Amino acid sequence: MNISEFLTLAEAVVPERDAIIFENSHINYRDLKDRIARLAGALSDLGLREGDRVATLLVNRPEMVETAFAASGLGAVFVPLNFRARAEELTFMIGDANPSILVVEERYYSLVEEILPNIEDVSIIGVGSPHAGWPSYAALLSHPAKLEADLSDINDDLAVLMFTAGTTGTPKAVMLTHESFSSYILANVEPVDPEISESNLLTVPLYHIAGLQAVIAGIYAGRTLIVQRQFEPQEWMTLIQEFRVQRAMMVPTMLKQIMEHPEFSSFNLSSLEIITYGAAPMPLEIIRRAIEEFPGCRFINAFGQTETASTITMLAPEDHEIPVGLPSNEQEMRLRRLTSIGKPLPDVEVRIVDEFGSDVAPEQIGELVARGPRLMKGYWNQAEATQATIRSGWLYTGDLGYSDPDGYIYLAGRAKDTIKRGGEMISPEEVENVLRSHVAVDDAAVIGIPDAEWGETVRAIVTIRSDHTQPDSGELIEYCRERLASFKKPGSVIFVDELPRNSLGKVLKRSLREKFSA
Repeated sequence: MNISEFLTLAEAVVPERDAIIFENSHINYRDLKDRIARLAGALSDLGLREGDRVATLLVNRPEMVETAFAASGLGAVFVPLNFRARAEELTFMIGDANPSILVVEERYYSLVEEILPNIEDVSIIGVGSPHAGWPSYAALLSHPAKLEADLSDINDDLAVLMFTAGTTGTPKAVMLTHESFSSYILANVEPVDPEISESNLLTVPLYHIAGLQAVIAGIYAGRTLIVQRQFEPQEWMTLIQEFRVQRAMMVPTMLKQIMEHPEFSSFNLSSLEIITYGAAPMPLEIIRRAIEEFPGCRFINAFGQTETASTITMLAPEDHEIPVGLPSNEQEMRLRRLTSIGKPLPDVEVRIVDEFGSDVAPEQIGELVARGPRLMKGYWNQAEATQATIRSGWLYTGDLGYSDPDGYIYLAGRAKDTIKRGGEMISPEEVENVLRSHVAVDDAAVIGIPDAEWGETVRAIVTIRSDHTQPDSGELIEYCRERLASFKKPGSVIFVDELPRNSLGKVLKRSLREKFSA
């Protein structure tokens, strides 16, 4: 099923309902479909054909949604680029994807001008103030409508090229088909219903799989999408209050910033019914506080990757409930489950395997692998990386984890981040969780550093809560020794003001290793 058909369905059922609210503009489903059809006509006149790529360098805004659906309707491939990318990264991504059209927001005009000598055969469309020599996006919407691609038998055709976050080196472009999106959405999302009206605040960047999947799922469900350019906590709370938003998606750092904002208690956020979180580990103390601060809200932990086209495991709302009066052993079990990523969704298979591809026993650490119709087709122009990741039909995620006897899955870090000390394997996440439980620690990241005797030893990089004094490093090491096997405790601790993160809150371990391995 072509992605564009989701819009056709929603427009037919709720044409007058607001589809997108962005700053001072409201676009209903009828007008959204018309704008997309006109844009498709303009892109076709510019030479865009089936299989061609159209890239965007935009913050979250309606034009990004429209470009994605126009490309899909023409049988072209949508390539959302990270607007935080440096010039050399952007040059690489554009060169790799080789788009015929690039849609650029005004704030990035100078950046694109800088790299123009290094990119070939791309037509640039400007969003915002006119740019000499570049067609204006607004002017293109006066073109006659066109959505004439043959949408039959299109499931295996590419829909999106989405670059990985690039936390470990050169970004790879993940090939996602129309089936990658439709398989997930048709299995897990209720279709548009004229009797059900929901709103969803979009904050996660739309160049990320979680953001793009939320857009497509939201349109299939006929929701009103309130689009925030970039996350800012006070604006987020203002939008929730003003539009009585029911759904929101965020990463742990966003949720933390909201609850710690000095104006948090002054906003009415009671309309929220569902908060979905993911993309980075959620500290237990943050989700526990969130459950208390949003008493009428249900929480969902969604775990997935770009390569899996969004969520493959989910910690359901009922797993976030900890009723008063539970026996202590059951309360401890439920609290422990809050640190898990839940269970696999029904439309995908998930296993935990050893280095030989055999299932490991419960409580034993292995690598998460997944299989299903919505997983990526492979990496664009990288056959070797594809073969290393997809083996015998299973996608090797690179994430380590283990399951409890009830089938709940717990992450144990990235395979590439595992620390090997004297033949023993150490999960950084296990050590990080212990460090975060210390009363003075705000956040922590653990890396392995070279050691002549042991091969690697554990180094902790720690930030301290603003309302606590910095403890002695020996105190933190002893704190870990009391709660972990001795070989897992940090050999050294470095205190920093903040940890380097990407746009979704994931700690950049590569940056930490480069800076603190000596």
